[in-house]
Amino acid sequence: MSQRKQHAPEFKAKVALEALKGEETAAELASRFGVHPTMIHQWKRALLEGASGVFERGGRKKPEIDEEQVKELHAKIGELAVANSFLERKLKALGREVRRGMIEPDHPDLSIGQQCKLLSIARSSFYYTPKGETEQNLGLMRRIDEQFLETPFFGVRQMTWHLRNDGHLVNEKRIRRLMRLMGLMPIYQKPNTSRPAKGHKTYPYLLRGLRVDRPNQVWCSDITYLPMRRGFLYLVAIMNWHTRKVLAWRISNTLEADFCVEALNEAIHKFGPPEIMNTDQGSQFTSFAWTDRLRRSGVKISMDGKGRFLDNIFIERLWRTLKYECVYLHAWETGSETRAAIRKWMTFYNHQRPHSALGGKPPALVYWQRNDINQPGQQVQRVA
Repeated sequence: MSQRKQHAPEFKAKVALEALKGEETAAELASRFGVHPTMIHQWKRALLEGASGVFERGGRKKPEIDEEQVKELHAKIGELAVANSFLERKLKALGREVRRGMIEPDHPDLSIGQQCKLLSIARSSFYYTPKGETEQNLGLMRRIDEQFLETPFFGVRQMTWHLRNDGHLVNEKRIRRLMRLMGLMPIYQKPNTSRPAKGHKTYPYLLRGLRVDRPNQVWCSDITYLPMRRGFLYLVAIMNWHTRKVLAWRISNTLEADFCVEALNEAIHKFGPPEIMNTDQGSQFTSFAWTDRLRRSGVKISMDGKGRFLDNIFIERLWRTLKYECVYLHAWETGSETRAAIRKWMTFYNHQRPHSALGGKPPALVYWQRNDINQPGQQVQRVA
């Protein structure tokens, strides 16, 4: 049997004072403070009944809550309201799954309801376990991914028509949801593509007309979808623009910014920061965690124009090569199998696979030949 939670007198007074204001209903206050509405009624009544003692016997009885205490409590409540408003705005920039993972069920002071309120998520979402996509939807996602590599200009309508012509009974609503889940956007110019998250800053494209003639002058990054037998994962890679070498990569089961920043940290730690980093305008690359890491390292931030996949063409070609030479040849069961296969292929790509743009040499060899700063075995670690 669980022990009944004890509330401090200061907490009860604060809740009762808020109830006295009459600005929120008992249900709203109960949700806000994580207590039962009955308690709010009891504490409010106790405050009203106890307040009469302030005026008994000419005020000779020492009040339990005097005017200065009330003013101080109101000031603290105002400060808390401002702090909570600031915190909510910052937290909303994070994905729901990230905020959900921040909840501590065994927190000594905050209940799950209070933590959900502070993190701006519904309490029911904390207990909800996603069912995942059906086998039919996973098959459709695999077909969409394969076709998108061939025709990256296919939007929702064209992709729906294509799948219908192949005998799949689908509608545009379903294909739109699956393409969004996969992070796919057609390449034609149109408004509101590759939108960053609300409140995130975007940056101009810095590579137009720029001659890229040395390693670590420009890096680029992107995310792609990896189909599996019973689900899907996402892969992010950091590539050296000049030599096409993949500097770092990470796999994740959600489209948050964390795994992108991990790959970026690894690349900077091993090779030092580049002069320019180019990405699309996706929410992972406009997030504070990503852009702040680049700014602290003195890196100029460049972002593709809306709907312009050619602005980051080299890493788009990497995805095409990876999927036809590795991903589509397997049906991985687990994330560990996927990581092992991707690691093996990335090693092959960097050190053995001849690259047509490099005169038939592998990217890693060209990187070290043209890099005047770092050489194998003599890497200079530059810490931001």
